[in-house]
Amino acid sequence: MRKIWFFAAFIFFAANVHAQKSLMKKELLNISGQKITAGQFLKVYEKNGTEGQDTTSLRDYLQLYINFRLKVMEAENLKMDTVAAFKRELKGYRKQLARPYFVVQRVTDSLVKEAYNRMKYDVRASHIIIRVSPDASPADTLKAWNKINKIRSEIENGLSFEDAAVKYSDDPSARDQKAIPGKQRGHRGNHGDLGYFTVFNMVYPFETVAYTTPVDSVSKPFRTRFGYHLIKVTDKKPAMGVAEVEHIFVALKPGFTSADSIAKAKKIQNIYAKIRGGMSFEEAARKYSEDRGSASNGGKLPRFSSGRIVPQFVAQIDKMNPGEISKPFQTIYGFHIIKLLSRKRPGSFIKERPELKERVARDQRAEKSKDAVLAKIKKDNDLRIYQDAKNMLVSAVDSSVLKGKFVGDSLPGKWNHAIMEIGKTTPKVFTQKDFAQYIEHHQHENRYTNKSVMLNHLFKQFVNSNCLKYENEHLEDLYPDFKALMGEYHDGILLFNLMDKMVWTKAMKDTVGLQNFYKEHHLKYKHGVEAEAIIFSCQKQYLPKMDSLLNQTKDLKQLLQSIHKHKIAIKGIEADSGTFQKGDNRVVDSIVWKQGLSKPIPSEVENRVSVVLIRKIIPPGKMSFEQARGLVASDYQDYLEKEWVQQLRKKYPVQVNEKVLSKLIKFQNKKK
Repeated sequence: MRKIWFFAAFIFFAANVHAQKSLMKKELLNISGQKITAGQFLKVYEKNGTEGQDTTSLRDYLQLYINFRLKVMEAENLKMDTVAAFKRELKGYRKQLARPYFVVQRVTDSLVKEAYNRMKYDVRASHIIIRVSPDASPADTLKAWNKINKIRSEIENGLSFEDAAVKYSDDPSARDQKAIPGKQRGHRGNHGDLGYFTVFNMVYPFETVAYTTPVDSVSKPFRTRFGYHLIKVTDKKPAMGVAEVEHIFVALKPGFTSADSIAKAKKIQNIYAKIRGGMSFEEAARKYSEDRGSASNGGKLPRFSSGRIVPQFVAQIDKMNPGEISKPFQTIYGFHIIKLLSRKRPGSFIKERPELKERVARDQRAEKSKDAVLAKIKKDNDLRIYQDAKNMLVSAVDSSVLKGKFVGDSLPGKWNHAIMEIGKTTPKVFTQKDFAQYIEHHQHENRYTNKSVMLNHLFKQFVNSNCLKYENEHLEDLYPDFKALMGEYHDGILLFNLMDKMVWTKAMKDTVGLQNFYKEHHLKYKHGVEAEAIIFSCQKQYLPKMDSLLNQTKDLKQLLQSIHKHKIAIKGIEADSGTFQKGDNRVVDSIVWKQGLSKPIPSEVENRVSVVLIRKIIPPGKMSFEQARGLVASDYQDYLEKEWVQQLRKKYPVQVNEKVLSKLIKFQNKKK
């Protein structure tokens, strides 16, 4: 009896699977003759994160999908996919997306494990670089090699690494740099110190040497694509991980004096005292931090790892627990106080592996698997090399190739014999003439002294290059997921270009249309109470002089001219004018809004005082066109898109198979 029940259940399951497969093949949409199956639509629906929502969302998403397909169809009918810029952009994306298909798993696994082991530590190192191009001549390469070895010899004989970096390194950040007005900002040299970094922060060869050189030791010279390097590892410690902090910043500008430093140090100590006295860190950041980008957000910074921040930050975070506030500390940029919000250290290998695998596939270290990839391509595609044809051509090439003057078409005869062949069903044949042309375009003057050695090296490059190219050209045939992904990028680029043409740029350029839209919807655009004001400020000791100056004239224009005229006599005076709403300016927010001159407003942490002259109180009302322009442009774009989509639906007939749609909804309900 139990066997009969199991058999019946199996039959039911098989029938259900067959019904689902049949449903996925049925036509759900027909857009002007373009047929789209239920399976094609469902794949897009689930991939875009809508799976698991209610059935109404599936119906709603279908309308969004129809709009998307209509726009792509219009772009194709306008031949936008034939434009050179589109082809170039799509080719660039394809190159990036194809990279993961040119790795071998066992090699990748080894690289991922290596990356995880390095991820658990932060390294601090200083470096010296002698720049030399990857395509440099042997003479220039030897010159750079000799120079880096000479520097290392000097270090071994007593020259400090830091002094050597300042004296010899081609990295300009090692040395102090004076400010040149209008050209460059000044900065203090780092003596070669790169601070802390972790895996993926540096190019792979540099990272490898840094992680394998003992602390307080200097590496042997090594090469990256930038040139020859020496590294001195100064610290290696358990990884800081990824931290999230709030900070208060008081800046020291380049060229600061000792007086500036003392004043700023006093300011940061005053802020710290406010926090110790009960003021919240967030309020202190909003009121006093000179990092205006983060102050409005309570001092909160984006999450960062050790390679994105100065070493002093790393040292502070290593001593803190979430919720703790540091004492004031100094960096090359100024003074800081930080509050540690969270800190995420590296997790287990199983947890970190997926992301590490993705990063390894995109990183320079993926080149390490190239040989394994080539071996697989050659085996899977039955690579055939015809040595006799190759040797015949090598013998025919004269010594002009050593001087970089060989011309492929100079050889007498046709040279049409196959020299290599790749592919099973539709093999691609490369002839002797193909290799001769490759030699012409890849020969290097005076790099080789032996013709056979040079040509054998070029032939290896020729074979490998064509194997990779053959595999790349057939990725869509070999990998359905890659084909689908390229389709998404193709449609996405077309959609962006068409939306820019028909909606975004059109809305920004159509001034008349924007103004008419504003006139029709002007009641929608309103502002709150505003104050037209001027903020005057100076150092506290000069307040009497500033008061005297402000009382000398009642004419605003004369007042501003007087301030400009007396700027040298009254040190540190500043003026800032504008129309303010609540929340725009701390000083303006601190007074009662009424027309006239306010009482002096002292700074709580600086030796400065401000006075606000409110010229006019503007009650809540309608925004002018210029005030509301950004909001109007956004709304106008939405309006243009809706109108355009309605036109497309008339131009391209849309038919939805309601029966298939109903079955698809039922299928989705069963999955929940």
